[in-house]
Amino acid sequence: MPQTLRARFRQTHRVVVPLAAAPLLLTAASGSLYSLLLERGIDAFWLLKLHTGRFGPINLQPYYSLLLGVFTLVVITSGLALLLSGGRARI
Repeated sequence: MPQTLRARFRQTHRVVVPLAAAPLLLTAASGSLYSLLLERGIDAFWLLKLHTGRFGPINLQPYYSLLLGVFTLVVITSGLALLLSGGRARI
C-alpha cells in the first residue's frame, strides 16, 4: 500500500474511532454505574435511559443496538485494516 494512502487511512482511523467508541463507552459506563447504584438501593432510572439510547427528546432506543453493533464493527475493521496494511503507526 502506498505511503500516502496509508497515512490517509491512519488519519481517517484517528477521526472515526473516537466517534464510534464514544457511544460504546457511554453504554458500558451507564450500565455499570446503574447496576452498582441499584445494588446500594439507589434507583437512578435516568442512567438506564442513557444506557438504552434515550437522550432526552432524542429516542434512539429502536436503533441503538444496531448502531452500537455497527460502531463496534467500524472500530474492529478499521483497526485490523490499519494493522494489516503493513505500516507501523508513529506515536
